Amino acid sequence: MLASSYAPLRQMSASSQVSRTCYAILITVSAGVMLGRILAVTSVDVELLERQRLQEIPRLLETRRAELVARGVTGSHLENEMSRIEKALRDQATLSRPCLSANDRSRWCTVRALVEPDMRVPGAPYAIDRVTQEPRWDTIDMVKHDGHLYSSKPPLFSTIVAGLYWLILHTTGWTLRDRPYEVVRAVLIVVQWLPLLASLAGLAVLVERFAKTDWSRIFAVAAGSFGTFLTTMVVTLNNHLLGAVCAFGALFFAVPILWDGRQEVWRFALAGLCAALAVTFELPALSLFVVLCAFLFKASARNTLIGFLPAALLVGASYLYTNWLAHGTLSIPYSHRGDAGENWYDYTYERRGRVVESYWRNPVGIDRGEASVATYVFHTTVGHHGIFSLTPIWLLALAGMGLAMYSEDRRWRAFAITIAAASFVCLLFYWTRDLRARNYGGLCCGFRWMFWWAPFWLLMMVPALDRLAHSRWGRAVALVCLAISAFSAAYPTWSPWVHPWMYRWMEYQRWITY
Repeated sequence: MLASSYAPLRQMSASSQVSRTCYAILITVSAGVMLGRILAVTSVDVELLERQRLQEIPRLLETRRAELVARGVTGSHLENEMSRIEKALRDQATLSRPCLSANDRSRWCTVRALVEPDMRVPGAPYAIDRVTQEPRWDTIDMVKHDGHLYSSKPPLFSTIVAGLYWLILHTTGWTLRDRPYEVVRAVLIVVQWLPLLASLAGLAVLVERFAKTDWSRIFAVAAGSFGTFLTTMVVTLNNHLLGAVCAFGALFFAVPILWDGRQEVWRFALAGLCAALAVTFELPALSLFVVLCAFLFKASARNTLIGFLPAALLVGASYLYTNWLAHGTLSIPYSHRGDAGENWYDYTYERRGRVVESYWRNPVGIDRGEASVATYVFHTTVGHHGIFSLTPIWLLALAGMGLAMYSEDRRWRAFAITIAAASFVCLLFYWTRDLRARNYGGLCCGFRWMFWWAPFWLLMMVPALDRLAHSRWGRAVALVCLAISAFSAAYPTWSPWVHPWMYRWMEYQRWITY
């Protein structure tokens, strides 16, 4: 029976099999990408509208000049007033910006405050009071304490990006005020695009090692390249993509140690560095850090103590130190959301002469939180933000975990059990949070708090893919899952900070009303 199931593959030459597999996978992925972009098409052209508004400014200026002259305003007073009016008109007309949401803008505000001299607040280097006064640089993702506004994001990542921005500023003269597109795109290429490509290359190396068929190898790499929300997130400064890259980097450097018995100290050090960085980007990655440390300690206690742990401690110390510099405490802003005076999210501030209340005093829409835990569990798994409904390739990962648990290789069994258990614990953590935190990650293309698991789940698909590779119907089911996943990842054509297509469809059907 087993021999007959392999017969269709043996009848095909190796080169023909690989070629046809590549064709089927790439065409399927392309179909999903194109369909996602088609369904996300909109007629609003922000650049055209902005250009039209800017072209109207000379006419409006002449009208205002005539009015001022008629009122007797002349000389330097007239020119000063005209300069002020022109600046105001240009600020009102400009609509486009490379910072796509309050989320990434919050980090960029910290970057500007650290690097640009006129944006610094004396005595509070991480305060963003001056930055938020700039047109199109407001954000809701901030806190207030000691009389100043700060990004609500942990400051280590923003500090690293600020170092890169400082280098760009002092080599090119570009600033985020005058050349925002050039600066933002350069930073995104360096800190997100290149690391994601490196992660995909690492995935190819590992699936080449563990997968048994060419079909499985090509499918896994194609799924990583097109079928996850990591590629969607590459256009915006965020922690989820780098959390995934760093967590996978720790695994990549640990595999030769655990499977091949390699004992070079630098492998332990890089694994520790990546694992600790993953925790700074995604706090639930602490569970994987602890498990990996235990496995490596068993492989070599000495190298773990002199390689893995010192590298991890360096990252941990940097994380705490930057938080202390920013907020005068070791605890991150998220932990200061209590009652009375301890709530950093409950505040007012003045912006251009207008008193503004914190958005978090009265959040709207999906940010109000899901009242029912059962409903939240449903929609984060198979509903409008569902891990399996939006990206059904993770059903293959689920099946792969089950198969791997019965593998003859005890290391592969341990790996599958670890990933399955840690994934569930991470989900349980988010499911059991209080009402205001049960918001599906806010306005985003998916359940973003689980995006960083993508590289691990891609690797866990391998046992299931190897099983499906010998069945025509099995391969067809896998390709359908890949097409839907690619479609979901491609649907947010210009920004990941939009609701998923399934959410929009349910909203249109009036099945949900947040």
